[in-house]
Amino acid sequence: MNKTINTLNGRVAFLCGLLLLMFIPAPAENPLAKPEAMVVSGNARFTVLTPEMIRIEYSDSSVFEDRATFAVVNREMDVVPAFKKSEDGDFLYLETDRLKLKYRKGTDPRTAPAENLLITMTHNGKPVEWYYGKPDSLNLKGTCRTLDGSNGDNKRAKLENGLISRSGWAVIDDSWSTKRADGSRSFAMEPESVVGYDWWTQRKDPAALDVYFLGYGSEYKKALYDFTRIAGKIPLPPNYVFGYWYSRYAAYTDEDYRKIMKALADNDIPTDVIILDMDWHWNGRADCGSEGRGAWTGWSWNTTLIPDAKALLKEIHDNNYRLSLNLHPAMGVDSIESPQYFAAMTRDLGGKYSKNGAIEWSLDFPDFTKSFFSNVIRDHENEGVDFWWLDWQQHRTSKLTPGLGQTFWCNHVFYNDMQKNRPDRRPVIFHRWGGLGCHRYQIGFSGDAKINFPTLAFQPYFTATASNVGYTYWGHDLGGHAFTDEKIVNDPELFLRWIQFGVFTPIFRSHATNDPRIERRMWTFSNFPLMREAVKLRYALFPYIYTMSRKTYDTGIGICRPLYYEYPQAEEAYKYENQYFFGDDILVAPITEAAADGTTSSKQIWFPEGKWWSVANNQMVHGPCVKTMSFTDKDIPYFYKAGAVVPLNAPEVKRVTDKPEKIILDIVAGDAGTGSLYEDDGDNNRYAENYAVTRFDHSVDGKTETIKIAARENVGECDLVQKRAWNLNFRNAAAPKAVKVNGRKVKGDTYKYNAADNTLYVTLPATDCAEALTVTVDYK
Repeated sequence: MNKTINTLNGRVAFLCGLLLLMFIPAPAENPLAKPEAMVVSGNARFTVLTPEMIRIEYSDSSVFEDRATFAVVNREMDVVPAFKKSEDGDFLYLETDRLKLKYRKGTDPRTAPAENLLITMTHNGKPVEWYYGKPDSLNLKGTCRTLDGSNGDNKRAKLENGLISRSGWAVIDDSWSTKRADGSRSFAMEPESVVGYDWWTQRKDPAALDVYFLGYGSEYKKALYDFTRIAGKIPLPPNYVFGYWYSRYAAYTDEDYRKIMKALADNDIPTDVIILDMDWHWNGRADCGSEGRGAWTGWSWNTTLIPDAKALLKEIHDNNYRLSLNLHPAMGVDSIESPQYFAAMTRDLGGKYSKNGAIEWSLDFPDFTKSFFSNVIRDHENEGVDFWWLDWQQHRTSKLTPGLGQTFWCNHVFYNDMQKNRPDRRPVIFHRWGGLGCHRYQIGFSGDAKINFPTLAFQPYFTATASNVGYTYWGHDLGGHAFTDEKIVNDPELFLRWIQFGVFTPIFRSHATNDPRIERRMWTFSNFPLMREAVKLRYALFPYIYTMSRKTYDTGIGICRPLYYEYPQAEEAYKYENQYFFGDDILVAPITEAAADGTTSSKQIWFPEGKWWSVANNQMVHGPCVKTMSFTDKDIPYFYKAGAVVPLNAPEVKRVTDKPEKIILDIVAGDAGTGSLYEDDGDNNRYAENYAVTRFDHSVDGKTETIKIAARENVGECDLVQKRAWNLNFRNAAAPKAVKVNGRKVKGDTYKYNAADNTLYVTLPATDCAEALTVTVDYK
C-alpha cells in the first residue's frame, strides 16, 4: 500500500524563505500532532514532523503520549510533510524526501535495534544508517548545567550532546526512562488550575520509548529552527538585560550600594542592572550580623546590613537601574529566619509541609507554590525586585518526586509565574541549564569558574556551542569567580581581556566570590580606561545585539554561534573553536592568552571565504586564509563581513533602555549587503505582534555606492521616537567625488573623509522615521 501526502517541502521552504521567518508571530502550540502525520503499527507509532524529523514511539500497552513534555511542547506543525507509507508482511516503510524508515512490525526498536528499526539518509553524498542506541562520536555537543569548578577546559567532557552532528543526524531521547545528565527525567505536562500554568505529571507509560530522529545533515540552522518549532521559541529577554550588570558576592551594606552607584556614575560607566547577592538576607554569618539566623537559603532582609530595604530599592530605581536578588531556595522557609513568611504560609497550608520549625521546600506541589509566591515573592517584588537570580546549588532531583529535576523545575515555575502574575513586564530569570527545554526560560549564569587565562580561553567555545541546544543566553562571571593564584587573581590584563570577551557575549556581567583578595570594581584597576572603553562598545552595539536577539526568537539561531553554522563544509570552522560569529555580520576572535610583553598579543585567526573588515586596525582581510595578527591591549579582534550594515548607538548612550534619537550605521564599503534595526517597547510581552523594523539595503555599482534606509515598518503599536538622525560610517572607503541624499548633492560639511582609518563619515539630520532615505556616494 502506498500513500502520498502532498505538502510543501520543508527544506526548500526554509532555504528560500528564511528571511520571511523574521518578525512573524509564532503559531499556537499544540502537543497533539495532526492525525495525517501519524502512522501506527501495533505498539509503535511514528510521527512525521518535518522531512528530516520523525518521532518514534513504542509502548507495550500501545499507550502513546500526546501531552507536552519538558523537552517538547508542540507537535502540530503548520503543514504535514509529504511522505510515502508502504508495508509488506514483515516491515513498515516510511519515506520523506530526506529520510527512509524501515520498521520490523511487532518489535520493540530497543531490542536488536539494527534489525528492528533502521533509518537511512544521505549525508555529504554518502549513505548513512541509524538505529536506536547507535553512538554518535561526531556530535557537536550542546552545554552543561554549570561551569562550577571550571579550570581550563576541564568541563569539556561534561557537555551534553547537541541537536546537530557531523554524523548528519542527532537524536532527542525524550523517554521518561532515559535519565538526563543531572539524573532527572522528562515528565509530561498538563494545565494546572491552582497556579494557572502547565505542571508536571507522570507519563502515560513511563516505560515507553519516545525519541525524535533529526536527520538534517549539515543544515545546522534548519535543525535548530525546527527544534524551536517543536520545543518552543527562545523568548526575547527584556532590553535592560543586555546592558552591563554590576554584581559581586560580598556583604554589602546599603551605604556600600550607594557608593557603588556613585562610583559607576562618577567614572562614567554605563550600567543597567545592579545585583544584590545572597547577603541581602539573613545568612547565619557573624560577620554579617546574622549569627544564628538564616543560612544559604533566606527570604527576609538582613536589617543589620540593609536597615531600610524599600528605600534602597527605590534609590536604585531612581538611578535608572534594574535589580535582582539572589536566591538559594533549597532549604524552604524557616520560622527563625523569616517568621512572618512562615506564619503566612502556615495559615495557607494548614501546617502542611512543615517540619522542625520550617516549611520544607516543596515546589513540586501547586499549593505550596501558590502560597510561596503569594506571600514571599510578591512581597519582595512589590518592594521593587525586577527579576530573580536562582542560584540553585543543592539537590539535583527532588526528594519528594523521584526524577523531577530541581534546576529545570525552578526555571519553569519562576519563569511562568512571572509571565502570568507580572503582566506589566517581560518575563526573565537568571538560572542554570536544566536539560532540553530550558531554552524557553532564557538566560543562565555559568557559575564559579577559576580565575586564569586557560579558563577564559574555554568560554568562547562553551558559549557558542550552547546554541546547539538553543541555550543562547549564557552569562559568565566576567573576570572569573574563584581564587587561583595571587599573581593572577587581580591581573589587570586578564580582567580586561575577560571584559572585552564579555562585550561579545549574550549577558555582560562581572562577578566574583566573597573573597577579599579579589577585586571587581573595574575603576580601581590601572587599565580602567580600556575597560570603560569596552563597556561603551557594548552599549554602542546594543541596537545590533537587540536586533539579533529578535532573530533568535524568530529563527532559533543564537547570537553567539559556532563558525560551522555558516561554513559547515570547511574543516577550519570546526578547528578554530575559539572564534565565533556574533550575530549575522560580526566574526569575533577574542584574546584569551596573556601577552608576552603584557600589552601586545598575536593571534592566529581563520577567515572564511569572502572579505572581513578588521575594526581594530582598519584593514580588509581577504579569505579564505589563516592569518596571524597583532593586537594591543586596547584592541578587540572583531571583524565585519564585507557589505555589512551594522546599527550602533551613539557614544553618549548610558542605558540600553534609552530610546535613541540617533543611530550610527557602520557600513563596509565595496560589497553589497543588507541589514535591519529592530525596536519594540523593551519590557513587555507584546513584542510578538508589536514592534518596528527599519531595513537597510546596501548596493555597489562600479564606483557608486548606495545605502537605502527604508521607512520604518510599524507592526502593532510601540512607543518609539518619531524622528531620528543618522550617522553613516563607510568603512574601507575611498575619498568621495560627491555624496547625494535622496538624489541631491550635499555640501562638504555633511561628510568628511579620514584617510587614516579609510572611513567616509556622513552626518544626516533628524528626519521622520516614516520617510525613506537614500544616500549615494560617487567615488573618484
